[in-house]
Amino acid sequence: MAARSPAAGLVTATLILLGLVPPGAHAQSVSIPPGQYQSDAVLDEWVRRAAAIVAHYYGQFPIAATRIVVIPVDGTRVQGGTTFGHPAPLIRIRVGRQVDAAALRDDWVLVHEMTHLALPEVGDEHAWLSEGLAVYIEGVARVQAGNRTIEDVFAEEQRAMPRGLPGAQGRGLDQDHSWGRTYWGGAMFCLLADVAIRQRTQNRLGLQDAMTAVLRASGGLSADWDINKVFATADAAVGVPVLRELYAQVKDEPFAPDLRALWHSLGVDADGSAIRINDQAPLAAIRRAIFKPTRWAD
Repeated sequence: MAARSPAAGLVTATLILLGLVPPGAHAQSVSIPPGQYQSDAVLDEWVRRAAAIVAHYYGQFPIAATRIVVIPVDGTRVQGGTTFGHPAPLIRIRVGRQVDAAALRDDWVLVHEMTHLALPEVGDEHAWLSEGLAVYIEGVARVQAGNRTIEDVFAEEQRAMPRGLPGAQGRGLDQDHSWGRTYWGGAMFCLLADVAIRQRTQNRLGLQDAMTAVLRASGGLSADWDINKVFATADAAVGVPVLRELYAQVKDEPFAPDLRALWHSLGVDADGSAIRINDQAPLAAIRRAIFKPTRWAD
């Protein structure tokens, strides 16, 4: 979750300085209250891994310096976080005291929160874009880095993305601020945009190229941009007006694509409780291009 400014009363913590995150320098600090975890080194590794995944999706880490504050809670997993762009980049994240290395390897929360750093602040009425991008990019970037399987990503999409479809009230994404529409409606927008960009650029470019251009032009979450400027910048980078056209369809009206048909065309089908990948499907090449591994993952 992205927010404008941090609440008061940050936990008092010990500072651990991290080194470089490929492919470029990034000054990062992690604050961990002493004596709360069996191994601070395991948390250090978790932060490094998440930062590298995000850095390789965008070709750079979104910002030059970040502070991450770990808040101990009961439990065995990461339980949520909030990202702030002002007055300085900050991620507050709740981590169970009993968390282990395996749970941290499978964690999605920190990648999600770090992804928020790459998009300018677009206002609460457009939270569906910031949250939807973070949901969508987390899955793609982790598959690219070898940290998640493509089957797992599409299994989650098929379970959860229908929650992003318009409900009985039939409002557009700018008007419907329910949880499902904000997170999964936004992710649905990103999936549709990614596929459409690749279709219209002969699979040369995708949403990754578009949003990387937005990051480089804006500097990320510390900037305040109108959503139309975000989409104009993104479209200019890929040479086709996909994002502006799609936004016009979804912002006010209850746009409801046939998700099952889209997944099938990408070569993704449910086979009972499992996901079956079909490389002969019409848009299989687009699916492969979206999830192509990064050099770092090789």
